[in-house]
Amino acid sequence: MQSGKGRLKGPENFVCMDRIDKTNNTTKLNSKGQLIWSSDIPEGETNDPIYCSVACRQHRDMLKPLAETLSSSCFGSGVGIHHVHFAKQRYLRRSCEGENFPKTLGGSLHFCSNDRNFFQIRRLNIRCPNRQQHIFPKCTSDIPDNTHQEETDVSQATLIWRAIKLPIYSVALVPLTVGGAVAYLQTGLFSARRYIILLASSVLIITWINLSNDVYDFDTGADKNKKESVVNLVGSRSGPLIAAYLSLALGFMGLTWASVDAGNMRSLLLLACAISCGYVYQCPPFRLSYQGLGEPLCFAAFGPFATSAFYQLLGSKREIIFLPLTRIVLSASLLLGLTTTLILFCSHFHQVEEDLAIGKMSPLVKMGTERGSVVVKGAVLTLYSLLFALGLCRALPLTCIVLCALTLPIGKLVVSFVEENHKDKGKIFMAKYYCVRLHALFGAAMTAGLVLARMLAK
Repeated sequence: MQSGKGRLKGPENFVCMDRIDKTNNTTKLNSKGQLIWSSDIPEGETNDPIYCSVACRQHRDMLKPLAETLSSSCFGSGVGIHHVHFAKQRYLRRSCEGENFPKTLGGSLHFCSNDRNFFQIRRLNIRCPNRQQHIFPKCTSDIPDNTHQEETDVSQATLIWRAIKLPIYSVALVPLTVGGAVAYLQTGLFSARRYIILLASSVLIITWINLSNDVYDFDTGADKNKKESVVNLVGSRSGPLIAAYLSLALGFMGLTWASVDAGNMRSLLLLACAISCGYVYQCPPFRLSYQGLGEPLCFAAFGPFATSAFYQLLGSKREIIFLPLTRIVLSASLLLGLTTTLILFCSHFHQVEEDLAIGKMSPLVKMGTERGSVVVKGAVLTLYSLLFALGLCRALPLTCIVLCALTLPIGKLVVSFVEENHKDKGKIFMAKYYCVRLHALFGAAMTAGLVLARMLAK
């Protein structure tokens, strides 16, 4: 495609984008991909059009209003924006062969794209030949990332993966493993068979939490537009609900067997308290998560209750029926409760509007995402401050402090990601998975520190 001296280079399926006629203006693209023009050109050189390949075809409706605005703003001033054709191309491209353009001083029209192919208008500043400056106020604002548009492009396999929530099952693995490591540090005992039974049972309990949460959120309308909801994927409410309570029954049977095998029924009481926290969190008639109490319940369930119970189960045998709750296990459960709660807190960032619409008053609904990002930063600072404080008072072995301190970069990543993207519903969805990484790595570091402390003590 060619007109005058300007030529668009690219694959054959690329077509003409924006055609800008100039009257007493010269135009070119600078090295940053910006379209610029000025009036320093002789009268005879005014008919060279520019062809630019800019956006994807799907963004046609976004950019049309802009073209109409430009046309109307500079009507009669020598700048005309003609019909726009779109091609499947990400960046502005133009090649002008053998043309020399004088230095320009006008405004710029700059389009760019991010990794998700959503386009942003970074700056819009036009000078027409009559030297009257036309500036579109606040044109530095982004074209919104349309979350619903993005979701329509998500594959079925991705939706299934999201529905399974496999990374979230780390909340079953980490308290069990850390509790077992504390037991090994203090008693030198570790039952692999009991560990496997407890792990399988814990996974079943988390499955109950996930499935029943989807069912009851579907009932209240919270998951009406959530395509990765299990209820929406299978098209049935009863199936996931039956599977949820079947998982709960099997999981509780496994926990009971482990408690009987260890001869420690007090640990089963702690685990029952943890499960009760999960029930009142989401199930009717309680639904305490709708009152903003989900985070305290999560902290109690996965922190002191679960970690302490697993410590007693994995460190007990019939000769040692009861293990005292030492400051080591209490300190470890406190830190794990914080990392687990952070996962739940960040999982609400992308659904504040939906939660507010159905009356689910999560902490983020009450405080907003701006203050929520500050809370995340405070939580991460508290986590590592407590870690070093517990190390100084020798509540945790030095090896734990050193290894857990190595996870500081992932903690910093969580904070920076939330601060930068808390207003972007499309991106902030990933915040909870960054928190899962922090939780898993922090738990692995603590486990390694506890085991290493036992080995060095020999």
